[in-house]
Amino acid sequence: MSNTKEAFLRLLRHPLKFRAFLLMRLPAAYFSGVRLKEVDEEQAVATVPYKWFSQNPFRSTYFACLAMAAELSTGVLAMLHTHNRTPAISMLVVKLEAVYNKKATGISIFRCKDGAALKATIEKAIASGEAQSFTAMSEGTNEAGEKIADFYITWSFKAKK
Repeated sequence: MSNTKEAFLRLLRHPLKFRAFLLMRLPAAYFSGVRLKEVDEEQAVATVPYKWFSQNPFRSTYFACLAMAAELSTGVLAMLHTHNRTPAISMLVVKLEAVYNKKATGISIFRCKDGAALKATIEKAIASGEAQSFTAMSEGTNEAGEKIADFYITWSFKAKK
């Protein structure tokens, strides 16, 4: 692992620095309580609580807050593999699909295990010079381990010229 990747991982794993990043770059996620719990090159885990700011009128977590946590679990892996790359890589969400299985009424935990596949897609974008896309899956569970939702987030990657 490169020194810059290790430094970026340290930033992601440092709670105060990462919260500052959320506040500056993703304020809606910050105020909703979205937090990054685990990250390495292979997987990432993000959570979002059920609280006043993240609730809907039906006494469950608002779907957009669930989507923020799911996107974070996939996006942080993409960011890890694109950080300080030469050439620079642009990344963009181009599609989002979700399947809801159960009402989210507590802490929702989203886990993405697609780090290796995201890295391979990014490498292919660099090698080909063409945009490449990958659909990452983030599985959402509640604290009891019951599946609440699956999110499928399609990322597009392209080497900048």
